[in-house]
Amino acid sequence: MDPILVIGAGLAGSEAAWQIAQAGLAVRLFEMRPQRPTAAHATAEFAELVCSNSLGSKLEDRAGGVLQAELRALDCLLLQIAERHAVPAGGALAVDRTAFAQEVTRTMEEHPRIEVVRKEVMAIPETGIVILASGPLTSEALAKDMARVAGQEHLFFFDALAPVVVGDTLDRSIIFRASRRQDGAGDYLNIPLNREEYEGLVDGLLDAEGHVPRPFEAQDPRGKAFFERCLPVEILAARGRESLRFGPLRPVGLRDPRTGERPWAVIQLRTENHDGTLWNLVGFQTHLKHGAQEKLLRNLPGMAQAEFARLGSMHRNTFLRSPVLLTSGLEWRCRTGLFAAGQITGMEGYLGNVGSGLLAGRNAVRRALDKDPEYLPTDTLLGALANHVATAPPAHYQPMKAEFGLLPPPPRLSGRSSRSQRRMHHAQRSADSMARHLAEHPLPTTTSGPIPC
Repeated sequence: MDPILVIGAGLAGSEAAWQIAQAGLAVRLFEMRPQRPTAAHATAEFAELVCSNSLGSKLEDRAGGVLQAELRALDCLLLQIAERHAVPAGGALAVDRTAFAQEVTRTMEEHPRIEVVRKEVMAIPETGIVILASGPLTSEALAKDMARVAGQEHLFFFDALAPVVVGDTLDRSIIFRASRRQDGAGDYLNIPLNREEYEGLVDGLLDAEGHVPRPFEAQDPRGKAFFERCLPVEILAARGRESLRFGPLRPVGLRDPRTGERPWAVIQLRTENHDGTLWNLVGFQTHLKHGAQEKLLRNLPGMAQAEFARLGSMHRNTFLRSPVLLTSGLEWRCRTGLFAAGQITGMEGYLGNVGSGLLAGRNAVRRALDKDPEYLPTDTLLGALANHVATAPPAHYQPMKAEFGLLPPPPRLSGRSSRSQRRMHHAQRSADSMARHLAEHPLPTTTSGPIPC
């Protein structure tokens, strides 16, 4: 049997390759870096986290926590690695991104059934079982070939990265440690802003000079250049002077220890690594010019001496019009054995990317062993995401992350149900449904069997 080909060793591709190899089948995993770098990646490691280091909430009654429980039940490798390299982040699962990527890379390279090929794939192979997991920064040549196979132009949006600051350059007499919902031991740092400071920040964002898009970042012909769930902070500010204060800078649940009062607005920072030496400005993704960023950020309280490990930047993300192209098993409708996974499908968020790779990998195994594809229950979050990818209205299709709103509504509970009750219902129903599904649809394996992780 020929190896199954996985194109791209990001979150989705790495998880897909491992799922296939653990089922006893050979995998050829292609990664174009470092031979061909991208505009956003800084290393040649697999599963490099480019934007944030947070994989979302780990609370059992939040969408992120429910999705993590589902991935755990599905024996997800990357979730296991993430948990081994977790850093303090309150109720969120955040990781030391360097250690995380290094272990993923090492695991792929050392698996006896995974052949790693450091080479750019220019076109989709015409035969065999193939998983396209080339990611949002798919090379121009491969993107053109995707458009050829799809029979239409691919789509794209811009994604923006948040700055990362060196922790010991922050003034801790002003910037205080606390968690918004008291769900951690003060895992976040907080920059408090009074009304005047907030207004000055908004003015600075509106006046600052942004980067001129490069040729590969040409305007989306549909006029939708920015992804709504990852808007640059200056775009949010332009939507109204209070937009930030009721968005990523909301001060709810926090009090400035110097005054005992709730600040007018708060910028939160989340740790980037185990040692807590690097901090990410949460929700502060931007595409302002670097000089403008430094000037603006050093004017914030406690940031006068700040040193930046990374300033914000902007890059193009490519994704497919998946409802026209893919089934909810992530297989192309027009070609049996060709799968897509990761952000190019429109599954947004790190865990969604991982889950898409896991599902595509499981279905690639099933096709290789002459089995029908697997379709996850739509009352699980991963199943609902895959169903959204396949059935959303295609004309205005945009990426989607795991949200309870994708799930069927819960039945009427006795009395007036609270939001917490509804969330717990979703969580329990997901767990029960996934358990039944896995009991009825075990992943077929060859006689080779899995290799202990």
